[in-house]
Amino acid sequence: MSGEYLRNPKLVWRDEPERREEILATLGKGVEDEESGWVIVVDGGDIHQLNLIAGDIWMLCDGTRDEGSIAAELIKTYDVDPTMLAVDVTSFVRDCLEKGWLIRKDT
Repeated sequence: MSGEYLRNPKLVWRDEPERREEILATLGKGVEDEESGWVIVVDGGDIHQLNLIAGDIWMLCDGTRDEGSIAAELIKTYDVDPTMLAVDVTSFVRDCLEKGWLIRKDT
């Protein structure tokens, strides 16, 4: 898949940057917390909480980046295997496209 990705403007969502900082502080203490999220997406009355990485990917889907540039931006922040991060980005983007949460930017 290629193209730049944009959050669907028909979705209701919000981010909670202070919650993101709390999650990072917890991780900094060596405590894993993959269930906590900092971005909330409302879809058809269902509330979805995106975990740390998913929330970061979501925020980078602003219509200016493709999957590769999203992964390149995240690798600056996280000490993870770049190949695995690229797989995670691709998986998240595909899932969000299928759900209608993300759209490809018109070129």
